[in-house]
Amino acid sequence: MSNALSFYDGRITIDPAICNGKPTLRGKRITVQTILEFLGAGDSEAEILEQYPSLEPEDIRVCLRFAADLMDRRYDLAKVA
Repeated sequence: MSNALSFYDGRITIDPAICNGKPTLRGKRITVQTILEFLGAGDSEAEILEQYPSLEPEDIRVCLRFAADLMDRRYDLAKVA
């Protein structure tokens, strides 16, 4: 039995056995974080798709939706020390 979770029609998966449980694209070893970092560095969708030919344009768009959905949550800060 797999412990993997999937979101956005299976485009984003979280599996403890892949990339230390970080969100990845379709179970590949390409993390959402990696794609967001490329976009943040100014790389275009075309450049990312050239670097990762197994991805589809919708994979990149879903990374942005995933990040936006995370930012839409309420966060409470707790003092640790």
